[in-house]
Amino acid sequence: MRTIGIDLAITGTHKAVIVDERGNAIGGVIHFRTDPVELEAVLRRAWEGADEDEPLRVVMEPTGLAWLPVASYCIQRGITVYLVNTQQVSDLRKFYSKHARSDRISARVLARLPWVSPETLHPLDLADADHLSGQRWCKQQEELAQLITATKNRVQAWERAFWPGLEEVVGDLFAAWVCRWREVWYNPWPLQGVETKQLVAFLVEAGADPEAAESLAAGLQAVACRVVALFGRPQQGRPSPYVDYAALQDQVLRELRLLAYYEAEHQAVSRQVQRLYRQVHPGRELESIRGVGSDGAAVYVFFVGNVERFTSQKKFRGWSGLVPGSDQSGDAEKKGLRLTHAGPDLIKKYAYINAEVGRQWDPQLAAIYYDQMMHKGKHHVQAVCCCATHILDRVRAVLRDGRPYELRDVDGTPVTWQEARAIIAERYQVPEEVRQRNSKRARQARRDQQAEHKRKKRSRPGR
Repeated sequence: MRTIGIDLAITGTHKAVIVDERGNAIGGVIHFRTDPVELEAVLRRAWEGADEDEPLRVVMEPTGLAWLPVASYCIQRGITVYLVNTQQVSDLRKFYSKHARSDRISARVLARLPWVSPETLHPLDLADADHLSGQRWCKQQEELAQLITATKNRVQAWERAFWPGLEEVVGDLFAAWVCRWREVWYNPWPLQGVETKQLVAFLVEAGADPEAAESLAAGLQAVACRVVALFGRPQQGRPSPYVDYAALQDQVLRELRLLAYYEAEHQAVSRQVQRLYRQVHPGRELESIRGVGSDGAAVYVFFVGNVERFTSQKKFRGWSGLVPGSDQSGDAEKKGLRLTHAGPDLIKKYAYINAEVGRQWDPQLAAIYYDQMMHKGKHHVQAVCCCATHILDRVRAVLRDGRPYELRDVDGTPVTWQEARAIIAERYQVPEEVRQRNSKRARQARRDQQAEHKRKKRSRPGR
């Protein structure tokens, strides 16, 4: 089998190195662009002098999305494509050339990786158009959600600084009537002097609760007086030398317009995600897993794709990235390491969220969480991550078998959700003192205490 190692470029030309079945280079570096004619020329070079039935494989790093058109072209011609771990390639590149880097080295490293670490290579199973579209929709949905959160946090931070106490008075900073109030009465100097009846009438017209409008008006004026005392000049009625409230009003209103736009786009994308999810997964069996909702199920369906490519539970967990890193030496093995960076981030996110809910409904997950907290000394996040790997096991099983998940007790007995809740309440409630004992702060305090004990031990006379 001949191998083509391709060092992909985002804007420049790609570089390829061809090696034979022994890993020896055939010819020099080939420069080409993402063009079918140039790609075909690379493949012809690879087949020169080879038998007609000799297979060909391509090894690439997942550089941006530059790999996608190259992979599509090769797979459609029966060529096996491998996308390899970038960290692994970086380490091997350092081995080849510690103080220098060239495109030839990068392509050569990729071409020889199948001989160096064959067990880590898995053929690329390129998803179909619907699954790839779903992945893009899910990522866009997540990006819009992050923009919504960032915008709200920004407005909240500004108003906690420049309108201290406002949040306690109005409750929801993003209620419709509060947004209308910002358009008219955002300057605290006029607000503190306006007649209460006028302000009450405005708030009722803006959509505030008529029964609470009078207390809201009094609260807003009290906050305005506080703001003037904090930021104003000693002379009554003079504007603040530090805060331009007209500029602040303009900035906040612009953020709110952006927020409305992001929320509308997020709803539109969510509808697209759900439409395509129901088309690809019409039975919606994934939602039978306690804790998995339609958003999480859509992420699993689109990113997992062909579940048959994961021939074992271990491979599926490794792909997800919800497994800790490994550090073994002799008979020793370190525990409690960080999770690996493998797998789609959305898979890890929803597996964690679904596990947090699922452990409250599924006795088997509750038992795992209980054991991790009570007997393994894990804190809450670690215990939920352990449950998340079992959520993914259920996802794989449901997608593989095409049937709904059945809720069971730890001994395998089918139970209703009411019975499951009763079992969890009776057997798997973690005491509050255990949560405090396993908290991050308590664990750090124990580590500090141990370090101090070792330091004192070393400083004793005679040592």
